[in-house]
Amino acid sequence: MKISVFSLVSMLLASLTLFVIMPAVGSDYTLGIFGNANMDDTIDEDDIAYVEGIIAGTNEETLLADANYDGVIDEKDLTQIELIILNVEKELTLIDSEDRFITVKKPVERVVLLASYPAEAIRILKTQDKVVGVSNSIIQDEAYFPEFSKLQDVGIATNPDYEAILSVHPDFVIQHTIASETAEHLPGVTVALLMLYKPENFIEELVKMGYIFGKKDGANCYVDDFHDKYIDIIKSLTETISDDERPKVYVSGGGDRDIYNGFCAKSGAQQMIDLCGGRNILADIDAGNVKIDPEEIVTKNPDIIIRHLKATDAGLKYDDPSIIKALWEDTVNRPELADVNAVKNNRVYIIDSGLNYGLDYPIAMAYWAKWFHPDLFEDLDPMAIHQEYLTDFQGLDFDVSNHGIFVYHPELYPDGR
Repeated sequence: MKISVFSLVSMLLASLTLFVIMPAVGSDYTLGIFGNANMDDTIDEDDIAYVEGIIAGTNEETLLADANYDGVIDEKDLTQIELIILNVEKELTLIDSEDRFITVKKPVERVVLLASYPAEAIRILKTQDKVVGVSNSIIQDEAYFPEFSKLQDVGIATNPDYEAILSVHPDFVIQHTIASETAEHLPGVTVALLMLYKPENFIEELVKMGYIFGKKDGANCYVDDFHDKYIDIIKSLTETISDDERPKVYVSGGGDRDIYNGFCAKSGAQQMIDLCGGRNILADIDAGNVKIDPEEIVTKNPDIIIRHLKATDAGLKYDDPSIIKALWEDTVNRPELADVNAVKNNRVYIIDSGLNYGLDYPIAMAYWAKWFHPDLFEDLDPMAIHQEYLTDFQGLDFDVSNHGIFVYHPELYPDGR
């Protein structure tokens, strides 16, 4: 069955409606891999049946039904889907976070990572042995990435060292910013943008990596036994809470640089606040984050304030809480905020900004849910969830009860954890 250029474009436009921003609540997504003919979240026998229906004329064509990406939907696509299911396919075509169609030669043996988020994903999939080069940010964070600290430094995502990348002869590069620009400088190397830090799409991207590296079970284990497990617990307890019972919340963006840079309706923080049972005081502003007049915060009078400590001042390599404590004191001691409920009622919290993004974000959501509704989430233990993530999914021998700086409140977390 030939697919015309018009048909391909039409299918692409139709399929893109499925790639909208999804809430950070579970794993509802369309897996952007060619072979996912029925456009759900996996490639399985149902996709074989769907392609058989297309060939027979009883099912509508979909973009991803062209499993071998040759422009024709036929028996060869059935064979390709069977190979994908068995994890023995020689090529895999996918849609990356830049909406580029990428064909990956398999097996992938030599990988360069241009950000820390895919490095965490690599560890979840237990494919660290494939990594031959990493970004400078990974090199510098030896406490969190000890196994990568001695690998080739390939610069940073926004300014890669192309000579250094080519020197380690990669067959696959995972980018953190614009992959198309990076690909122009790396002829013969497959470059993909995989957004592994945004809650609305990092589950799909991790699952894609599971297919790329032949580690689908590892990706599914994280999704089922960690991400969905805790996100669904939170969602099940907050989704029926009335607006009146939801505390008003102000979350400041930009790390610790400016308390009056607030997260608004189009931010990930909006999704997180909703999930954890709060009301964003800036939900009426149609933007990601904006500069806020302090008087507006006073007028809207949040019950809770969450402020971020930049990730370079927090994490596993720190034990001294002085920096995170100073940020809390800077917040509560501002005279213009003295009459705000969050300050008066001692409900100001500081959190490592790194916990709010990427595959470990259920840890942050556990903290937020507990701050918003302490009685409802009395039995939820964010520290235990953090320990589980580090031990079971990152393979680290690290005790978060005794080391690290992650959150601060003078009574709940005086030591920064």
